[in-house]
Amino acid sequence: MRVLIYVEGPSDKLAMQALLGSLIDDKFQQGISIEFFPVKGSDNNRGGDAKKDLLTKTPITAINIIRNQPDSIVVVMPDLYPKNKGFEHETVQELENGIINIFNQTLQSKEINDNRLIERFRVFCFKHDLEALILAAESELIDVLGIQTMPITWIRPVEEQNHDVPPKRIVETIFQQCGKKYLGSVDAPRILGSARYQDIAELCPQAFRPFVDFLESI
Repeated sequence: MRVLIYVEGPSDKLAMQALLGSLIDDKFQQGISIEFFPVKGSDNNRGGDAKKDLLTKTPITAINIIRNQPDSIVVVMPDLYPKNKGFEHETVQELENGIINIFNQTLQSKEINDNRLIERFRVFCFKHDLEALILAAESELIDVLGIQTMPITWIRPVEEQNHDVPPKRIVETIFQQCGKKYLGSVDAPRILGSARYQDIAELCPQAFRPFVDFLESI
């Protein structure tokens, strides 16, 4: 079986590979390949257009993959932030419903009547972005920064941040307070690579844990 997971940018891909390395290895031993694919190729492209393309174009790509590769599952996993990109949405459920609607509408337009295809298309998200997982990995973040305590505080649980102050903005501020610049493609995998994905899932039960549960169940 092959599981293709589409994310917005390289930071997401590298961070997920680092955090979920042990799970990916275990599944590979069972004959299940888990791969991450960014829709954009650089950190600078990780927001706006990357999210819009992931929401509106990848479901169409997914249909072609699933039809041509019977042993495949396609996952779309965008950031919840920023809201209303691609179509109107502000909550996790609105985001997931919108992506699935695009998938179903494309099936209808192509006159494809096969319910098995939707069973192999899954939608998850980062709430509100990947950096929620970094806030959950607080001890690992402290180690990487070489500090004793955090210079700022944030809302807990970490997935309870909002669209005005998403987790990435908080992480960037923490790095700035420590005289550093946050670079997602470097710092995110370095921090999350030292964390246990099970611990992060427990601290991020709203959006990330369902994704982990799905991977563990296949």
